[in-house]
Amino acid sequence: MILCGIDLGTQSCKVALYDSEKHEIVAKAQEAVALISENDGTREQKAEWYDAALEKCFAALDGGLKAQIKGIGVSGHQHSLVPLDAEGKALYNVKMWNDTATLAECAELTAAMGGEEALIAEQGLPMRPGYTAPKVLWLKNHKPEAFNKLAHILLSHDYINYLLTGNYVAEYGDGSGTALFDVRKRVWAKRTCDTIGPNVFAALPELHSSEQPAGKVSAKAAARFGIPEGALVAAGGGDNMMAAIGTGTVANGALTMSLGTSGTLYGYSDKPVIDPTGGVSAFCSSTGGWLPLHCSNNCTVASENFRALFGLDVRAFDAEAEKAPAGSEGVIILPYFDGERNPNLPHGKASLMGMNSANFNKANIARAALESAIFGLRFGLESFQRLGFQPASLNLTGGGAKSKIWQRIAANVMKLPVIVPDATEAAAMGGAIQALWTLQKQEGRAESIEALTKEHIKVDEGAAIKPDAAESAIYDNAYAEFIKYLDAVKPMYL
Repeated sequence: MILCGIDLGTQSCKVALYDSEKHEIVAKAQEAVALISENDGTREQKAEWYDAALEKCFAALDGGLKAQIKGIGVSGHQHSLVPLDAEGKALYNVKMWNDTATLAECAELTAAMGGEEALIAEQGLPMRPGYTAPKVLWLKNHKPEAFNKLAHILLSHDYINYLLTGNYVAEYGDGSGTALFDVRKRVWAKRTCDTIGPNVFAALPELHSSEQPAGKVSAKAAARFGIPEGALVAAGGGDNMMAAIGTGTVANGALTMSLGTSGTLYGYSDKPVIDPTGGVSAFCSSTGGWLPLHCSNNCTVASENFRALFGLDVRAFDAEAEKAPAGSEGVIILPYFDGERNPNLPHGKASLMGMNSANFNKANIARAALESAIFGLRFGLESFQRLGFQPASLNLTGGGAKSKIWQRIAANVMKLPVIVPDATEAAAMGGAIQALWTLQKQEGRAESIEALTKEHIKVDEGAAIKPDAAESAIYDNAYAEFIKYLDAVKPMYL
């Protein structure tokens, strides 16, 4: 059976075709998506770019394989606001997960809702610039004509589902990352919506549980994308929710770290995990449970920026970093090129710290860029541990997971064995597996999502990268320096 996984990421759209009998991806295509960046923290894209990227991806795939597609699962970057009018046309650009231009709206909403503690008690999440709710208020405050025509509030994966089916639907996992949602009750948070405006609650899509399909491929979409009319479209989910499926993070205690443009640390739980500080986001999973998650806006951002500055490709940059010892001889990078969510510094800036005449060289800077991403995620691991979540190992995914040096840094900084599942496209694979699960549910078959991930996700636990005690000790000291520098500059960006 051919299943299709679609992954709309920050930088590109990917489509993978998975043969569930052969247990392999038999075709895939990728198309870049541009990003609008402004100095005020604006990070936006255009909905029509998604349409075009999806068309190009499907056009690049073999027609015979496309004709065999039985089910589709869609992953998309979380928290994005796709505002549509009554005809399904975009009213404004898509405000992205890493858009930090909504700080004033976060403060306005937090005050109107009775403060952050009250917000967390009521719906499980505070207001943060990355979330969708303040973006909707930003639209009202800055683009009132568009806001007054607002008929549909969609997330990025919801929008792709709409292109495929014509239906306006959402599911609990991605919906839980909007801050328009009660994560305990799994319903839209009406008081929050009404606080923003009287048309907001009605503009939210119908909520589906994870095993319910979003619909079927419409005749219009079949003609447009060259795929079978009537093929099932699963509920889909946010990129982290789908990557959780694609790495087998679907049972209690499993923990995954994703190294992409953003860095995320997330684990499965069969009950809500509410952080009273708001640092660990109390999201739902896209499989029926919950997915507590820590997010850093800046993961591969630092290494990509320094790589471009040095004029090196990825392999050469890693090779340069290999020349430096663990801890980069005291060079520390605070990687906040795009502000930061955790810690909550939307106006944060990047810094190069700890330099002297002896350690200032390209190798140390390259390694420090890689280390900084993992330090930001260790910050999250400590939050998980404070909440009683004690992982035994760490699944690694995302583009950075392919880097051998990054794998070792992760194991030694986090002091956990690192497992790299054999799923190069974890989010797309998660979409394909969710589609298979949904198809089976529609046929009355009772196979669990956990059983399906065990069957279709290859994990060689014997090949785990184990932490080295000596390097872990070095990283304990380097991480302490990272926190010291962070505490010193925080007041500049609050």
